[in-house]
Amino acid sequence: MLPFGNMKHTPKTVGELVKSTRKAMGVTQKDLAMTSGTGLRFIIEMEKGKATCQLGKALTVLQTLGIKIELVPPAGNDNQGV
Repeated sequence: MLPFGNMKHTPKTVGELVKSTRKAMGVTQKDLAMTSGTGLRFIIEMEKGKATCQLGKALTVLQTLGIKIELVPPAGNDNQGV
C-alpha cells in the first residue's frame, strides 16, 4: 500500500489512492463507475491524476470507496464552523 498520510496531496496521489483501494477491494473501473454514478472515462482519468477532474464527482468516488478526507483550516482560522 502507498503511504498517503501527512503528505501534500496532488491529483496524481489521489488517483493512485483510488486505484490501489479499488484494486484491493477487487472492484473493476467499470463497477466503480456504475456504483459511484460516474462514467468509466471519469474513473480512468481520475486514476491517472487528471488535474481538471470534477470535485463533486471525485468526492463521490472517494466516498464510494470509503476513503475519508479531513480538511483542516490553518491555525487561527475563525471559520471552523462554516
